Amino acid sequence: MKNIKDYNLDELKKEFQELGEKPYRAEQVFMWLYKEKVKEFDDMTNISKELRQKLQENYTMCNYKIAKKLVSKDGTKKYLFDILDGNMIETVLMEYHHGKTLCVSSQIGCKMGCKFCASTGIPFVRNLTAGEIVEQILAVEQEENTKISNIVFMGIGEPFDNFDNVITAIGILNNPKGLNIGARHISISTSGIVPKIYELADKKIQCTLSISLHATNDDKRTAMMPVNKTYPIKELMEACKYYIEKTNKRISFEYALAKDNNDNLEDAKELVKLLHGMLAHVNLIPINKIENGKFVKSTDNNIIKFRDYLNAHGIVATIRRELGSDIEAACGQLRRKTIEEKR
Repeated sequence: MKNIKDYNLDELKKEFQELGEKPYRAEQVFMWLYKEKVKEFDDMTNISKELRQKLQENYTMCNYKIAKKLVSKDGTKKYLFDILDGNMIETVLMEYHHGKTLCVSSQIGCKMGCKFCASTGIPFVRNLTAGEIVEQILAVEQEENTKISNIVFMGIGEPFDNFDNVITAIGILNNPKGLNIGARHISISTSGIVPKIYELADKKIQCTLSISLHATNDDKRTAMMPVNKTYPIKELMEACKYYIEKTNKRISFEYALAKDNNDNLEDAKELVKLLHGMLAHVNLIPINKIENGKFVKSTDNNIIKFRDYLNAHGIVATIRRELGSDIEAACGQLRRKTIEEKR
C-alpha cells in the first residue's frame, strides 16, 4: 500500500477525489499528519469512521522507531532510525543560536563514492520516498517535543540523485498547512549533479543551494569525488552561474580541508579565481577522518590561514563549527558502524 505521507497537499487532494471524497477532507488529513502529528488514522477524530476505514484500506502511515540515539556533550543528537523494512538511516539534530537544525538523509546509502565520506564502502539500497524524508522531521519533533526551524539535506545520500522525492518533501515541509518551514530555512547540498542544478534554478524554489566543491581543479576533485568525471568543474561552475542569475540567490560552497591535499595557499588562490564575481559563500569544513580513509583533517593553523586569505580577497568564508565529534555525527558513520557490527 501507498504511504500517505508521500503526497504533497495537491497530490493528496487528487487521491481523495479518486476515493470519492471532497478535497477539503484531504486538507483535514494533511493537518492531522503534520500539525497534530498523529500516528494512527483512528486518531483523526473530526473525520468520519467511513473515511478512516477507507484510509486504512488504501494507505499506510510510516512511523519510525529509534534504533539508537546518541547525545553529544555539545548537545548534538544523532538518531539511527529503523524505517521498518530492515533498513536504517541517520538524522542529526544540531542546536545553534538561530534555532534547531535537522540534517536529514535522502537515500539509504549513496552512489557517489566520495573518498572522505563514511557512506562510501557500504551498500546503496534505494531512494527514500518523500514521506520517508519528512518522517525524519516528524519523528525528531515528537521525540524531543520541539519545533525544528531549519532543515539541511546533508545526511546520507545525494539529494539530486533523488530529486523528485526531495522536491515533493520540500513542498510538504514548506506548506503552511504542513510543517510550515520556510523555504529559506531549507538547504539542499549536492556533490554536483549538473542537470539538476539547472532544474532547481528553473523551479525558483527559495531554498539555499550548497555545492560540495572541495577542490579547485579537476585532477584533485576527481581524486576526492568521482562525480567530477561526469560533471567537471567547468560545467559545474556554469550551472552555478545559471542558478545565481535565475534566482538571484547566493550559493554556499562546501570545502572540506584535508591535510597536504587541498589546504595550502595555492588552493586558496585558485578558489578565489574560481569564485570571482559570483554571489557565493565558502563554508570551510574540518574534514572527518573515516576508517580506511586516506584524507585527514587539516591543521587548525592552515584552516584559519585559508579562511583569512579568502576573506582578504573578497570571498566571504567561515569555518563550520565542529559538532557531535564524540558521537560520530558525521554523515554515515553510525549506519556504517552498525552494519559492520552486524557483519
